Amino acid sequence: MNDVLIGVDELHARLGETGLRIADARFDLADTGKGDAAYRAAHLPGAIRADLDRDLSDHARTGLGRHPLPESAAFARWLASVGYAPDQTWVIYDDGNASFAARLWWMLKAIGHHDVRVLDGGYAAWIAAGAAVTDVVPAVTPTTVVAAFNAAAMRDVDASERLRSDATQRLVDARAAPRFRGEVEPLDPVAGHVPGAINRPFTENLDAGGYFKPAAVLRAEWLHLLGDIAPERVVHMCGSGVTACHNLLAMEHAGLHGSALFPPSWSGWISDRARAIATGDD
Repeated sequence: MNDVLIGVDELHARLGETGLRIADARFDLADTGKGDAAYRAAHLPGAIRADLDRDLSDHARTGLGRHPLPESAAFARWLASVGYAPDQTWVIYDDGNASFAARLWWMLKAIGHHDVRVLDGGYAAWIAAGAAVTDVVPAVTPTTVVAAFNAAAMRDVDASERLRSDATQRLVDARAAPRFRGEVEPLDPVAGHVPGAINRPFTENLDAGGYFKPAAVLRAEWLHLLGDIAPERVVHMCGSGVTACHNLLAMEHAGLHGSALFPPSWSGWISDRARAIATGDD
């Protein structure tokens, strides 16, 4: 696999392929049990469950935002429980706009897994194509996994603070524009954004049908946004380190490689109320 996306037709043709691992990452921030319920009712054949709260976050870690990235060892334990192997092909989907699927995509990429894609159009595209679903939970054989997140793939609060005064780097916030400007804040106790950040709502990576825009279109849009800032000098954030992964995914799809993630994002930034905040477009 060379791209970060896979279409319904290609995935359907590969069902049953040895080494294919499909992960269902459906989630709803307003109803955190909805994804599990949807999975129990119906999912893609062979799909295992990957829940944002339970499997892809560690809420025991404080000061790191609403969806703290788990320690490498904890992520490795979850991977072991679902039968992970480094030579597997992973395909991840959700039922929204790929924001939750992108989180697991980034986590796998950050431990060095090469063969991983997100289903373009997600569960809705699968259903629209008339492809089969099932309520059968696949049997998996646990494995032993040793994995570590690549430190170069992420930035902590201190690094993000220093980035504010570095004109050769750019912090990009994936939240909707009204949240970035501080006009509304439905999830966090403080509204606004990190001073010096610029805004690229992750939804702008998608077309009207919920599919990712063509790579050439995304490349042109991102290059226009970043100007002379190289992709490897870009750090992505959002509210809690989830939808920021969508922007990372879009840049990779566009051939713009090497950006990093600020996992605590806005909710982690404001855990210390002494940190500076900005509002408006500046």
